[in-house]
Amino acid sequence: MNAIFTDASFQNMVNVANRYGISSNAVTDLTHALMLSNGTMAQFNIPELGGGGQWMQGGMTMVGDMFNNNLKALVDGICMDLSNLINQGAIQYKPLPKMQNQNGFQSNSGNWWGDLGSPNSTGSQNGMSYAIFSNIHRLAIQQNGTVTVFDTLDHNIGGVGQQQGGNYSVTFTSQYGTVNLDSLPIVSGNGHAQNKPQEVNNNNNNNNPIQSQPQFVQEPMAVEPSQEVTNTQQGLEEDIFGKIEKLAGLKSKGILTENEFEAKKAELLSRL
Repeated sequence: MNAIFTDASFQNMVNVANRYGISSNAVTDLTHALMLSNGTMAQFNIPELGGGGQWMQGGMTMVGDMFNNNLKALVDGICMDLSNLINQGAIQYKPLPKMQNQNGFQSNSGNWWGDLGSPNSTGSQNGMSYAIFSNIHRLAIQQNGTVTVFDTLDHNIGGVGQQQGGNYSVTFTSQYGTVNLDSLPIVSGNGHAQNKPQEVNNNNNNNNPIQSQPQFVQEPMAVEPSQEVTNTQQGLEEDIFGKIEKLAGLKSKGILTENEFEAKKAELLSRL
């Protein structure tokens, strides 16, 4: 992650680390994860906090050791304190230095992504650069000297990986899984060629209910279909976590064996 915290922000994070008796590195990693969603959720893999886990504001805390209530309380307390600091503006990233894109152009904001402000995170892989702006729900991608800005809707992008083939050299993940960039509305820039024929088809064939969806037209109705799908996915996620908790209760009562519990847990988590 290229983003760096301000000195005051780092001191606030050190205070949280000292309060809970964990390392500042663990708190820093957890804060980076929280910053991607404005402090509302975090997906992390921190050995000091039991490995992989998830925290949602006002929701469920998941840790590697499901029966370790002390660890759950620890993660929940740290995340709550950090979330409050983020919302109060007490944790912020430093402004990034000026950059030039592949054509040597320098934007007014000093960055290749234009006037979007300071990103939550930036990076580059295989000749393609990206910048994530969680606060304004934007994702900027620079490829072959062309900058494209996507509307990320309600995705909280928290992971970046290398993609084998396809339109882009990187792939992104959110709380709903892999993010298909071709399904995101384009705010500005040329975008990819696959996005444009679908927009043209929408104009030429209004009788087709699938093609006529204004997915890439910058109008409020473009967000509504995705929001409906998002609500359904969020409900599915909460239902799965609830079932896992119930299974854990059955195991603690001796109704389920360890093997039966682990098998059912793996089956439920595979649906996320």
